[in-house]
Amino acid sequence: MGEVPLTLSGWSSADAAQVRDQLGRVPRGVVGVAARTHAGDVAVVATAPRLDDGSPFPTTFYLTHPHLVKLVSTLEATGAMSEYQRRLDDPDRARAYRDAHETYIRQRAEIGRIAGIAEVAEIAGISAGGMPERVKCLHALVAHALASGPGINPVGDDVLRRLAREGTWKQPGWSEEELS
Repeated sequence: MGEVPLTLSGWSSADAAQVRDQLGRVPRGVVGVAARTHAGDVAVVATAPRLDDGSPFPTTFYLTHPHLVKLVSTLEATGAMSEYQRRLDDPDRARAYRDAHETYIRQRAEIGRIAGIAEVAEIAGISAGGMPERVKCLHALVAHALASGPGINPVGDDVLRRLAREGTWKQPGWSEEELS
């Protein structure tokens, strides 16, 4: 299966306050910060696979940064998901997307382990964003790409490249080559 691409930073009271302000509510089940902006602001949080109330929660990586959420929402509203879905007609890209699905599931298991939560049977085999066959939620796919780094989620990577070309977002730690 290979190494699980996952780097979480701590979850401080300042992070919790920032994400509460970003979302307009108290976040649930956060295990750590999965990605930050150039300024150090929280962009993506990693969430436990089971919430404190016992509910299964398949969305492991949650996009929180308001500017990025708005950019991705605009792409979804303008029909970009069908463009990204068509790209999966390429067999190599489809294979990479299926691999991203498997990576997501392994990452969730690792986050569960960190949080002291065993496998959650209700969401076994389920990832997010429509993976492994469909492009359903660009927010989830971008969050996964940011949490994993370049080369893991081809659709999330494509969205981030597009935003970089448009000059609306550039993620720290990603080289110009990875964004072109």
